[in-house]
Parts: sequence; C-alpha cells; structure tokens
Amino acid sequence: MNRSLLLPLLCLLLAACSHGAADDEEAAPAKGQVAVTTATPVQQIFHDSVEAWGSAAGDPQRARAISLAHGGQVVTLHVAAGQSVRRGQPLLTIAPDPAARSAYQQAQSALSLASGELQRTEQLAVQRLATQSQLATARKALADAQAALAAQRALGGGSAQETVGAPADGVVNALSVGLGERFAANVPLLSFTPAHALVAQLGVQPEDGAKLHAGMPVQLRSVYGDKASFVGGLRMIGQSIDPQTHLLGAQVELPAEAGAALVAGAALDAQIRTADFSAWAVPRAAVLHDERGDYLFQVVQGHAKRVAVTLRSPEGDPVGVQGPLDAQAKVIVLGAYELADGDAVRESAR
Repeated sequence: MNRSLLLPLLCLLLAACSHGAADDEEAAPAKGQVAVTTATPVQQIFHDSVEAWGSAAGDPQRARAISLAHGGQVVTLHVAAGQSVRRGQPLLTIAPDPAARSAYQQAQSALSLASGELQRTEQLAVQRLATQSQLATARKALADAQAALAAQRALGGGSAQETVGAPADGVVNALSVGLGERFAANVPLLSFTPAHALVAQLGVQPEDGAKLHAGMPVQLRSVYGDKASFVGGLRMIGQSIDPQTHLLGAQVELPAEAGAALVAGAALDAQIRTADFSAWAVPRAAVLHDERGDYLFQVVQGHAKRVAVTLRSPEGDPVGVQGPLDAQAKVIVLGAYELADGDAVRESAR
C-alpha cells in the first residue's frame, strides 16, 4: 500500500483516541478521510442460557374439572373450548335427570305426609290419646323428610333447569359433553383453568437437559402480537424425549401478569439461564472473525493491536468476550487504522 496514505489515516486515529473520553465517540473526519469510532471495554456479568420453545397452557396443578352430583341432560352450551369467561358467567344449562326429578317429587310428598302426621299426633297428645314417644317419633319423621327434600333439591331435582356458572375468571380448556347429551352423576362436564394460572410447556434439546434443574430463572417472550416478555421459574425438566418433537419437555411457572397478556396455546420462545460469568462488554461491531478465530483491535500507543478473544455471549449488543484485553485501551469499533507493525491499513466495518 502507498505509504503516503498512512499519515493522514494515522493522524485521524490519534485524533479520535485523544478526544475519545466517552465510549463510542466518533471523530469528525476531514475531507477525504474516514471516521474512527472507539469504545472502552468494561467487565460485565453475562449469562449462559439454553434456548427452548413451546406454548402457554393451563396449569395442571390448578386446573379443575366441573361436574355435578347428579345426572342430567345438556340443553344449552353457552361457551366453547378455549373461551375466556368471567366469574358467574353461564357455561351450561342442564335439565335434571328424570330419576332425580321423580325422587324430588317423592321427597315433597313424604314431607307433606310427615307434616300432617305431626299435626294429627299433636292434637291427639292434647287429648291424651297419644304418648310422648309417639309425638317424638312424628317430629323425627318430619325432620327426616325435610332433610331428604333438601338433599334432593341439592341434587337438582327441584328445578326444571339448572345453569352451571363459571366458578371464577378463567378459561374453558375443553368440553367433555355435547348439546343434548345425557350424563351420569359426577361425570366431568368441562375442564376449567382460573385466570392467571398459566404455565409454559417448553421443549429443549436433549443434550441440554443435564444443564437444567428446577428453580432456574427463565426469560420468556410471546412470539406473536405485542411480543410481551416475562420472567418465570423452571418448575420441571422431563426425563424422556417426546417421540413427536424429539425434545425434552420442560415446564415453567409464569407470573400472574402473564395471564392478562397470554391465552392458552400462545406460542413462546424462552432462554433458560443456566450460569453467570464475567466477560468484557464490547460493541458487536468491534468483534471480527477470520480463519484464526475471533478477535478485535485495541488502540495501544497510537497503533491498532490485534487481540484474540472468545465470543462467550453473542446475543444482543454489547456482546461478551473473554481475552487479554487492556482495560485502559480503547477498542476500535469502526474506522481506518494502522496495525502495530506499521505494515498495513485496514478498515473495520460490521
């Protein structure tokens, strides 16, 4: 290269270094010259992480199945699977089972009979034609009939139709019955997850499983929409590979505020933080790569000195590198400079 070009470029570098007190300060170039930008490397804590993918789902530890203590028939479906509902919102309308209706009517008749029998026994007792034992028996019969009727009413026999409402704000995960379907007592009608009770069901590469354990912090981000981000905690890491995804399953507990921004099934990507380490924080554009590996240049006594580094944290900007950097020497981010041996001029631009 023509040595006559070196002098103005080297002067430009020295000017940039002498006025570069602030990081990323850019020297104003003279006409026909190239600007040089430098930055000061600083030690910073970075994080090793494992990448994972998955979706939000109802928390199986807080999900519940809604059922009735009596049989019946579905006459109206007010919701669909996946729908968000508010507390008290109708979910299903049920017609009671004919047997339950019949049992309720029998309990009503028994109560009327017991009530009349008690009145007759009380009248006989006043006339001393009934004993106190007979009066006590009549009173007990009335109490038993009242309890039987209350039980039948609780079983739904006392109404022509019954509406099942949402027990809390939440999401209907699945419907187990269809319109017009008859069902038996205690059969699940639908599954329900309260609001703010979501988890992230994730998959990780099998080789990363050994690095993970419960309690690790997880940074999650919604893939679609406003791409909201959350910090959760790793609850569980699976010990078997899913035959369909060929990934290890992992479950992350989401914070309460995630329920306001996510719905069940929302796609997520995640970074599971596995370890912390110290590295030099430098602008991404300062790190170069060739056949010898990663490197950067520092300004030492007015010359550019190549320093071999290891890129430990490639995400974001600045990035984290490890290597024998001089904390007092500026890192060249962009510009023209002379190498320490004076043999060449190069321009760094990433």
